[in-house]
Amino acid sequence: MTKAVRFHKTGGPEVLQYEDVEVGAPGQGQVRIRHTAIGVNFVDTYQRSGLYPMQLPQTAGNEGTGLVEAVGAGVTDLKAGDRITYTGLLGSYCEQRVVPADRMVKLPQGITDEQAASMLLKGLTVHYLIFSTYSVKKGDTVLWHAAAGGVGLIACQWLKALGVTTIATAGSAEKMALAKAHGADHVINYTTENFVEKVKAITGGKGVPVVYDGVGKATWEGSLDCLQPRGLMVTFGNASGPVAPMNLGVLSAKGSLYVTRPTLGTYIASRRDLVERSKALFDIVQSGKVKIETTARYKLTDAAQAHRDLEGRKTTGSVILLP
Repeated sequence: MTKAVRFHKTGGPEVLQYEDVEVGAPGQGQVRIRHTAIGVNFVDTYQRSGLYPMQLPQTAGNEGTGLVEAVGAGVTDLKAGDRITYTGLLGSYCEQRVVPADRMVKLPQGITDEQAASMLLKGLTVHYLIFSTYSVKKGDTVLWHAAAGGVGLIACQWLKALGVTTIATAGSAEKMALAKAHGADHVINYTTENFVEKVKAITGGKGVPVVYDGVGKATWEGSLDCLQPRGLMVTFGNASGPVAPMNLGVLSAKGSLYVTRPTLGTYIASRRDLVERSKALFDIVQSGKVKIETTARYKLTDAAQAHRDLEGRKTTGSVILLP
């Protein structure tokens, strides 16, 4: 038996329950792992709330780091004692679990377990957004919403390293300062300032070629107005709620705009993509150009409080659970 945080119905953080679950032996192509740190992400709250429908009952979480305890038949590139990390596998809020070996990524020396749990989902999200969804170029100016969050802080640093100018939004003076300290060139408080006017002023009225938006409903319409003609709106999260259905004619009227709703799972679906993107992330962190800071730690038993704080915008950076 092992302990896990599960939900038997969807709802608020109170539906999360700490309970016993069985852990079997690893089968063909599987490994059994013991978690040392578990990442907490907004997608976890979407699944728990019912915004993203799940089969119930379900163990919460999608990301973890730990040690291989046992390997199943056919597994040749992992052995007991190896340090691994992963993302995109539902059910990470637990002490132990059995997982597919081909979705595990070996941790290099110099990356701690807490760093890995704090950055894999967030860092891989940044990688696909800035290298694949819209391939940024040196000299570009981009708009990044919620820049003081875990994804945003990594993005500000990585974009700075690439020579990209980042206009960052955040919801408080403290969060604006945090984004600035992590490489944002311009910061806007989107709760008290008109970010569209600010973006237009910063860009000399031109707007930006791309907006990266993990906020959703609250920033949707303004973000479209920040784009240049034929600009790309990248909506990759719903922190303020999902974007409402829209008349596509709006995109034409605002300058033949493009919109995409990407997800990390598509961009790391192949083993090759997972490994290559992870290596790029580890390399930029080990270079010192992107620093990973775990800003909040909770016991696994306190997962519900972690969700309350995340949804209440009380956290910045990366949040983890410790078994």
